[in-house]
Amino acid sequence: MSTRNRLGRRLVQLYAGLALYGASAALLVRAGLGLEPWGVLHQGLAELTGLTIGEVAIAVGALVLLLWIPLRQRPGLGTVSNVFAVGLAMDATLALAPDVHGLAVRIPLMLAAIVLNGVATGLYIAAAFGPGPRDGLMTGLHRRTGRSIRLMRTAIEVAVVATGFALGGTLGAGTVLYALSIGPLAQVFLRVFAVGPAPDGETAVATGTPREAILPR
Repeated sequence: MSTRNRLGRRLVQLYAGLALYGASAALLVRAGLGLEPWGVLHQGLAELTGLTIGEVAIAVGALVLLLWIPLRQRPGLGTVSNVFAVGLAMDATLALAPDVHGLAVRIPLMLAAIVLNGVATGLYIAAAFGPGPRDGLMTGLHRRTGRSIRLMRTAIEVAVVATGFALGGTLGAGTVLYALSIGPLAQVFLRVFAVGPAPDGETAVATGTPREAILPR
């Protein structure tokens, strides 16, 4: 694959992945059976402030990105795009997707949203344009404190979920199922959407990335 074609594919994957990530998060909202950890916080803050959940996601992403400065993290195109694209896609999907009622519809919708989120994760990460702002916070804390990525991720997400739930965010079966399944799903779709070796022999996805750090948040 030529350098131009490879770059074009990566850009398509980046923005398709971010759009699908926002859409899948919105579908979890419509299912009403529990959101992903950061979604719980976004929803809780939306209830508190009167902003849309997408607007809150953008604001939180921007604030988290500011925390990269003392951690000496460097954002990439994917990092900056993540801040805006996911929130915009969430609000657009919520505007188009109707409310659903009854477990016969809500459960399949929840399952489809989680799988779609795994697809989006694979697309976005395989594009290799930099981590999302929330992942960068996690890996930056790991480097500065010497604590494991697993510990940093757990500490951050427990704090995020607890705060979001206290503010009125939806915590439920979908939250648990997401936490258990998104890692394996993302690993599968990372392989599916791998761009392949660059002309200089380097791969599109950096090797050695910890499994705990693959989520584009």
